[in-house]
Amino acid sequence: MAKLYLALVFHNHQPVGNFDHVFREAYDRSYIKLIELLERHPQVKAGMHFTGCLRDWLLDNEAGIYGRVRVLVERGQLEVLGGAYYEPILPILSDEDKIGQIRKLAEAVESDVGQQPTGMWLAERVWEPSLAKPIAQAGMRYTIVDDTHFMYTGFKESELYGYFVTEEQGYTLNMFPTSTTMRYLFPWKPVDELMTWLKSVAEQGGGYGPPPLVVMGDDGEKFGLWPGTYAHMWEQGYMDEAFEAIVAASDWLETITPSEYMRQFPALGRAYLPTASYMEMTEWALPPQRSYELTQLRHEIEDEIEEKKDYDPGRVQYLEKVRSFLRGGLWRNFLVKYPEINHMQKRAMYTSRRVNALPDSAVKSQALSYLWAAQCNCAYWHGVFGGIYLYHIRAKNYENLLNAEALILDDKVHYERIDFDQDSRDELVVTGAPFSLIFDLAQGGSLIEWDDLPSRYNLLNIMTRHREGYHENLARAATEGTVITPDSPQWGEQENIHSTTVRAKELGLEHYLIVDWHRRGSFIDHFLRADADLDSLARSYYGEEGDFVVNPYTLQASGDGSHQAVITLSRDGQVWHQGEQQPVRVEKRIALEAGKRELVAEYTVTNQADAALHLRFAIEMAYGFDGGDSEHCYVALEGQGVLGNLGMTAAHEAVSNYRVATKIRGFEVAVTSEQATELWHFPLEPVTISEGGFEKIHQGAIFLHLYHLTLEPGADWSNTLRFTLHDIDRI
Repeated sequence: MAKLYLALVFHNHQPVGNFDHVFREAYDRSYIKLIELLERHPQVKAGMHFTGCLRDWLLDNEAGIYGRVRVLVERGQLEVLGGAYYEPILPILSDEDKIGQIRKLAEAVESDVGQQPTGMWLAERVWEPSLAKPIAQAGMRYTIVDDTHFMYTGFKESELYGYFVTEEQGYTLNMFPTSTTMRYLFPWKPVDELMTWLKSVAEQGGGYGPPPLVVMGDDGEKFGLWPGTYAHMWEQGYMDEAFEAIVAASDWLETITPSEYMRQFPALGRAYLPTASYMEMTEWALPPQRSYELTQLRHEIEDEIEEKKDYDPGRVQYLEKVRSFLRGGLWRNFLVKYPEINHMQKRAMYTSRRVNALPDSAVKSQALSYLWAAQCNCAYWHGVFGGIYLYHIRAKNYENLLNAEALILDDKVHYERIDFDQDSRDELVVTGAPFSLIFDLAQGGSLIEWDDLPSRYNLLNIMTRHREGYHENLARAATEGTVITPDSPQWGEQENIHSTTVRAKELGLEHYLIVDWHRRGSFIDHFLRADADLDSLARSYYGEEGDFVVNPYTLQASGDGSHQAVITLSRDGQVWHQGEQQPVRVEKRIALEAGKRELVAEYTVTNQADAALHLRFAIEMAYGFDGGDSEHCYVALEGQGVLGNLGMTAAHEAVSNYRVATKIRGFEVAVTSEQATELWHFPLEPVTISEGGFEKIHQGAIFLHLYHLTLEPGADWSNTLRFTLHDIDRI
């Protein structure tokens, strides 16, 4: 039996902007426990990766951990990996930002533990072939990806016990495949089952090549932080039992770090890998229905393999062959699936081009740090973790982008008409102080980003309610009555992210699987059918009589490079009226002034038909405040005071003035309507999934200003709306 080498690599990460209590809990329940585990078992070697965002917190709160890590490094027990500092998805960054982030963390690792990293962790193992060049240029010699990356190009699992070399334009990079089997066994299955599998690999031998190596690279958080895992890992002693078993098998099993194995043994050969990530990520990247279908198919195959493994080896062999050819989508499809992700990524690229064009200086260095922090990956995808739905993470990304932008702005208003989101249709990007704005000219001339520089906050940091593939699981489980809630006895049982059990943090969530038919934003112009009411609007299931919401507006703008700019957006469209299409013109003239926290919107609706029109015209505005459904945010009407938070659904008659406020961010928006409006508002609360189960999560609030118009042929209606921001006390 050949000697088998085992490389355990723990990836420790918390995103930029995460709550302090989450960092603390992850440290107490996982990160420090892993260090203590290695200290108790000096014969076990491992690799460990601390992202730069986690490092920043550790230096401020638990700096002593690095002294303990340094001791482990100096005795050759632990290798600290590098990576891109703020853990971005590398393929969606410019090469300047890729290389800059990798070098920044490499310098930090050397400073912290006295070791220059030779390898790096690849965020979410999202690989594209072009990455080999910038990673090598940044000084890294290896990275870790999934064995599925290799299987997609024709390798079998039994051929992957070692490492391979790839190249791009002559730049070489070593690639270690992390074993999916190992990830599913450790730490979920009994230790004896884990050791039996490892021994079976050893018995296969390494042939005439280097001795076999099994790599397990996975999230450190699953070793204590994930629901139900702390008791299993630490209180019940699973991790100590596993390490003791590994040491006891030293006659055929030896732990090693990736760089040590690389120094001692050659690569198994060359490999050119396709674009890929781990299997689950590629499932999540697919469109909703296809994502659901692939996930179900994979579970059905795995269930049948488990059921028949002891008595039908032929069928099992066939199913395993089928499973090996299953493949999900491309990670970049998240940029298609969620317009909000694409928008944030293009916003970061827009800022990157401007910052990287600066001459080298202290200002550029600081702006780059802010920019790179905004590239932290966690808000750029979504699976069984919150991802893009994590409000505070998105907010921090935008805050960092605005921090970078604030360093390079002058005191004037600038605008440019460009294809900002790269869909072949133009947007208008307005930059200045105090506001930066982005208008989607092709989608109703809507405002899709409204940045307030003084508070470093994007008021349109909202999420449209999307259909998700996993909604099918909730609907099915609700029908079957199998949803596990906090009141269920099974709620506290250990789970892992691969489980098919359906958990929900409250009953009845299946009734809130609402999908919006258009992207939410501000200055969106509706003509409502007579039977449309607040409830149907809130459920996005109502009659729309105009063609203004998702169709192009014409742009005229003035004031570029001055202290005041005027953006005029207009559309000659159609409204269904008494069974016929009638021509109607909508014009909105939006003015902003440098140094003044106010938007002024002058609306004109003109009847271009030959008959009188009776119209229900509504202007949609959105406000995205993190914690909007808490007591720290509120809606207030003139003469009535505070009504409640932004999680409420309500309708009000004859409103001329109202305020929406966030004590968390320390400002309010005071809105005045020259003509009194019927005001409807409701929250955006999509049902999403995380490690803890299904839940409704606040993602903004929609306010509709509804006006009842009667217009004779050729007549028009005008109204002015003012949106003024004021500072208030922060909590």
